Amino acid sequence: MAESVELSARVDGDAIFRVLRSEILAGVHPPGTALREVVISERFGVSRTPVREALSRLQHERLLERAARGLQVPQIDPQEVIQIYDLRVMLEEEAAGQAALNRGTADLMRLEALLERDRAVVDPDDTTKVTNNLEFHTSLWAAARNPVLMDLLQRLSTHLIHTPRSTLSVGDRWQEVLLEHEALISAITERRSDDARAIARTHMETARTLRLQLLRTTAAD
Repeated sequence: MAESVELSARVDGDAIFRVLRSEILAGVHPPGTALREVVISERFGVSRTPVREALSRLQHERLLERAARGLQVPQIDPQEVIQIYDLRVMLEEEAAGQAALNRGTADLMRLEALLERDRAVVDPDDTTKVTNNLEFHTSLWAAARNPVLMDLLQRLSTHLIHTPRSTLSVGDRWQEVLLEHEALISAITERRSDDARAIARTHMETARTLRLQLLRTTAAD
């Protein structure tokens, strides 16, 4: 679900950027969707100058790409997707290990609250799973107390939103993910750094395997 962003009476480029970024990350605009200045200007009731500013920032974050029709949400590049997963396997493992060593009480409370929330959601749709899962992982990254590592993981995660279906909706994967999140919390709570690393690596390697399966299925259609 898209982040709710309250727009003030004075809508500027930053506000438009935050709304559009939230929508793209939530999958509101599928790959190949063109975002046109004139349409966005009419939507927000502003001139094209702040819209142009917002679109430029989105392009800089690689959430938009230049195409024949102007700027659009990027199409899927299977090779790039796999490269991103390869990097995330390593970085998520490192983040989990560092979180086990550096986490505070507030971090544990946050992670436990998010897990409890996710367990309580009845029949979540794909977008809810993606949004909630990213929120959990972002909180785990924060617990590592490593701003550089967190920045790298945040940048990588934005590139995976262009995939049309989440691995979280394959079979019983969502329930498996919640169990893996529980195991991660336990290892981090008990400062078992090596165990946290191993759990995080397996967690992401499973996601990579499922993504490969989905990419093959898409290519065969």
